[in-house]
Amino acid sequence: MDTASKPVIRIAYCTQCNWLLRAGWMAQELLSTFGTDLGEVTLVPGTGGIFEITCDGHVVWERKRDGGFPDAAKLKQLVRDVIDPNRDLGHSDRKAKAEKPAG
Repeated sequence: MDTASKPVIRIAYCTQCNWLLRAGWMAQELLSTFGTDLGEVTLVPGTGGIFEITCDGHVVWERKRDGGFPDAAKLKQLVRDVIDPNRDLGHSDRKAKAEKPAG
């Protein structure tokens, strides 16, 4: 299987803050949703309060910039928007559409 052309997710997390379990859970959620559409999901230990998720080098979430941590549905939407914007995420998308104000 050629994984070289598939998206790569990197989750950098702070070991000082004990965010390994959170990072692992988010990796599991992404792998459960996107499966073999991803080339790899890598956990990258760091320090200094880092919690950053990138997809092919594009920052999809950064704790300080985005204010905390994404929930699973939001993270899946952000990754989907980078790797396959037309993909339907089922209940995650329906929930997000229901929460958007009419405008």
